[in-house]
Amino acid sequence: MGSTIKAEPMRILVTGGSGLVGKAIEHVVQQEGGKLEGEEWIFLSSKDGDLVDVGQTRAVFEKHRPTHVIHLAAKVGGLYQHMKENLLFLRDNLKINDNVLQTAHEMGVAKVVSCLSSCIFPENTTYPIDETMIHNGSPHASNFGYSHAKRMIDVQNKAYFQQYGHCYTAVIPTNVVGPHDNFSIENGHVLSALINKTYQAKKEGTPLSVCGSGAPRRQFIYSLDLGRLIIWVLREYKEIDPIILSVGEEDEVSIKEALDMITKALDYKGEIHFDTTQSDGQMKKTASNAKLRRYRPDVSFTPLREVCDRHPSQSVTRFSTS
Repeated sequence: MGSTIKAEPMRILVTGGSGLVGKAIEHVVQQEGGKLEGEEWIFLSSKDGDLVDVGQTRAVFEKHRPTHVIHLAAKVGGLYQHMKENLLFLRDNLKINDNVLQTAHEMGVAKVVSCLSSCIFPENTTYPIDETMIHNGSPHASNFGYSHAKRMIDVQNKAYFQQYGHCYTAVIPTNVVGPHDNFSIENGHVLSALINKTYQAKKEGTPLSVCGSGAPRRQFIYSLDLGRLIIWVLREYKEIDPIILSVGEEDEVSIKEALDMITKALDYKGEIHFDTTQSDGQMKKTASNAKLRRYRPDVSFTPLREVCDRHPSQSVTRFSTS
């Protein structure tokens, strides 16, 4: 983990612990020696309690009595689901976040690290985006409900610090990819949905249809790299202001370039059709990791091509047969 810190007794509750990022943190803690002496880690799934409900949220906190919280739980879906259900994503995520932060306050939690999203940044902005620009304009219309709900975590963190001095902060990852993702074609994230589409097209011998032009550009971070960084934030990052956790600007790729990596990894040689009647979503969200580099000039990231070579076939096969 690159840290010589000996942890004080800590009971860390991870909401959303069964998801892509939660599973990555669990892997780092349990398989990579990331757990320090004196730490106890609890990974929650939706089966442990519905965080939209304040009573169930409090029951979970009372059961586990955390000293620290990594808050990953969210109502989330793919681009087209967000476009259809902005109100649902707004209301559910506002409830989840308020329930978690207020319950943490009431129960004396020492630190909360929440997970935001790069979609919170303004649609019309200059690039690269940095942490100071979150509230400088409206987010992209395609997922404004989810984006505004996530933005409010930053507002709440500052308010809890101003009124109570709490160390509540947030990380902003760019697009995350890795094992345990949701590979649903309808509701999964862009890369996982493309992996499943490519796998199915190869399996069935059919053309591969891709929504949009393939032109939008994204920065992808490997989930295990992100998991290690979130643990570092929990232990060592002292600011209330959020921090972007991302590969560099130079590692941004187009959706088409990412698809090329996937088709090579899965050895798909069939026809590819880009359906330009479908929305591309936001064309560009280039984020700066300069703040992270100031804190961690040593940090390195797994190249996207290596991730695509390592995980797609086994991950999507597991998803398709579950």
